[in-house]
Amino acid sequence: MKRIFGAKNNKEPPPSIQDASDRINKRGESVEDKVKRLDAELCKYKDQIKRTRPGPAQEAIKARAMRVLKQKKMYEGQRDMLYNQTFNLDQVSFAAEGLKDAQQTMTALKSANKELKGMMKTVKIQDIDNLQDEMMDLMDVSSEIQETLGRSYNVPDDIDEDDLMGELDALEADMGNETETDGVPSYLQPDTEPDLDEGLDLPPPPTGRTQTTGTQPGRAQAEDEWGLPAVPRASLRG
Repeated sequence: MKRIFGAKNNKEPPPSIQDASDRINKRGESVEDKVKRLDAELCKYKDQIKRTRPGPAQEAIKARAMRVLKQKKMYEGQRDMLYNQTFNLDQVSFAAEGLKDAQQTMTALKSANKELKGMMKTVKIQDIDNLQDEMMDLMDVSSEIQETLGRSYNVPDDIDEDDLMGELDALEADMGNETETDGVPSYLQPDTEPDLDEGLDLPPPPTGRTQTTGTQPGRAQAEDEWGLPAVPRASLRG
């Protein structure tokens, strides 16, 4: 069959932009080396022209220098053309890379969009609202329970708030007085009112048995049960 129809030719894949750019850059470097070599040759001819007197020899050197200069101009034109081609290939390469990046971005966005749609099917706004309402109801019930457990059982319900405020003001005034007297309560402070007994100039109270006239010093007089001097028995007989 191959002899009749012939074998299928295996075509080489077309070169990529990077391959073409590398090839052109190599050609440009080769041309740049040729231009540098011609520049060195022109400098040599320039020195020879300066050292040679005008005449046929100098004209021959000038002719060779003109030929080298033409070659240099040709190579410079090729170099500039190759540089322009490289610039165009770089622009195309940048555009192709940008399109690849955009394609990858679109693929990633499509995948993320698909995942988000699948996640949104499992999460509903109504379920979230119901959950929030249930949490608020539970918090209200918890607050009522705490308030109920914190009630005092011994406090009567018929207490007048005005009376409580009056007692609170009196307590604050008492505490203020205690603060002014270095923190000593009023019932522990010394009495500052004047003593009435000092104004009457009364004699001091008796401290022991009194001594009457007619008794011998150093001998105490007997007293009866009421604290009065006892009457001698001889006087009672007479």
